[in-house]
Amino acid sequence: MATKRASAKLSVCILSPHPLVLSEFERVLSKGPFKVVIKQLESTLAPDMRNLEPPVAQVYVIDGHAARPATGALLANLMERHPEARLIVVGEQHSDANSYQLLRLGVKGLLTYTEARDQLVRALPLVASGGFWVPRSVLSGFVDSILTNQGRRLKTDSVTNLSRREQEVLDSLLENLSNKEIASKLNIAERTVKFHVSNLLSKFGVRRRADLILLTFQRRMSAP
Repeated sequence: MATKRASAKLSVCILSPHPLVLSEFERVLSKGPFKVVIKQLESTLAPDMRNLEPPVAQVYVIDGHAARPATGALLANLMERHPEARLIVVGEQHSDANSYQLLRLGVKGLLTYTEARDQLVRALPLVASGGFWVPRSVLSGFVDSILTNQGRRLKTDSVTNLSRREQEVLDSLLENLSNKEIASKLNIAERTVKFHVSNLLSKFGVRRRADLILLTFQRRMSAP
C-alpha cells in the first residue's frame, strides 16, 4: 500500500536561480502529496535556458524573476522536451500583457510569490489535470485579445445546441486529451473525433483547439 501511495504522488520540479525561493517552495509543498525535485538555475541567460536539461516532472513551477527573454527560452525548452508537462509561473506580479504572452507560450498557472504560499498546493493538482489557475479577469481578457487578433466575435451566447457526443468530446478536450485518447475513451473512431472537433470549432466560432478550451473555461467561470 505504501508503494502505491508513493507512486500516486504528483511529480513537481521547481526551477529558480534563488536558493531562498527554492527552499520556500519546497517547504510549502512538503505539506502536500507531491514528489518535489529542486533545480537551481546556474544562469539566467536565454541561450543557457534554451539548452538546459530539466528533470522530468508532471508540473514545472518556474520562478519568473528572470528577464522575459530568459523565461520565454526556458518555457520553450520545457514544452519542447516535455510536451505533456504543465507549467506554472510565479513572479512578483503579472501584468496583463505579460500574462497573455505566458498563456500563449503554454503556461497554465500564474501566481505571485505571495499567492503561491497559500495557493500553490491547490493549484498544482488542478493544473496537472489540464485546468487553468489564472485570475478570472486575466483569462477573460486573454480570450478577448484572441478575438481582437482574429477580427471576429466568438459565439458565446448561442452555443446551446451541442449533441451529447459533442459535449463528451468537448469535456475530453478540457482534459487536454489527444484525438486518439478521446477516441479510446469514447470508443469511437479517431476520424469521428476529428469530425466532432471540427463541428465544435465552427459552432464556437474559433479556429484553434486552444481558443475553444479557453473560451469554454471563460463561459463556465462566468456562469451563475
